[in-house]
Amino acid sequence: MINREDMLELTRRMTPERTSFTRIAGCYVDRDGDYDGSFNTNFLNLSVAGKAKNLKLAKVVPFSEPDRNLKKYRYEKQAQGPGSMWQMLMAMRDCGLKNDALMDTFYDVVMEEYKTDSEYAVYVFHDCYDIPIKAADKERLWESEEVFSYLICVICPLVGEYEPGSPDCGFLFPAFTDRSADPDCVAVFQRNPDRPHRELLKILGNPML
Repeated sequence: MINREDMLELTRRMTPERTSFTRIAGCYVDRDGDYDGSFNTNFLNLSVAGKAKNLKLAKVVPFSEPDRNLKKYRYEKQAQGPGSMWQMLMAMRDCGLKNDALMDTFYDVVMEEYKTDSEYAVYVFHDCYDIPIKAADKERLWESEEVFSYLICVICPLVGEYEPGSPDCGFLFPAFTDRSADPDCVAVFQRNPDRPHRELLKILGNPML
């Protein structure tokens, strides 16, 4: 189960003034499923308008309806070994998206498996959230309890030239459970849960519901 309050804690900070996002990377894929360019930049170097536009995309994942549009899946231990997608996601997180070769490998996996008839974009965000300690009365204290380093990925149809529309699917990794990193799990977003992109689970290494 996904706790709505955990997700809201993340989304409340997704504004240009409050964000702690460090980096955004992505690629574009043409109608034939072929690579059509990529980017990788420091999130803080974006304009205020650019930050707002991209935060709106990222926010779709944690702000979606828990256990309908957003479900938590668990990686079994055998799915966390060398060469696994879990290992790749951990490496992407740990390098803060700064390894272009690693990002290209991830995009290749997406392009190999993702099914759509239209052009689309893959956007990946990295964030480091200093989780504040909460007192017994639920008031926040200033001290940091944990730094939650995580990724949000969205896959969006293009609605103009290199212009992403609302995400069709995506994920948050590691999952955020009880206000803490849950590295054995991933939270998977589907805009239309009645017609999900099931291939996203294959891309993610087949975690279990």
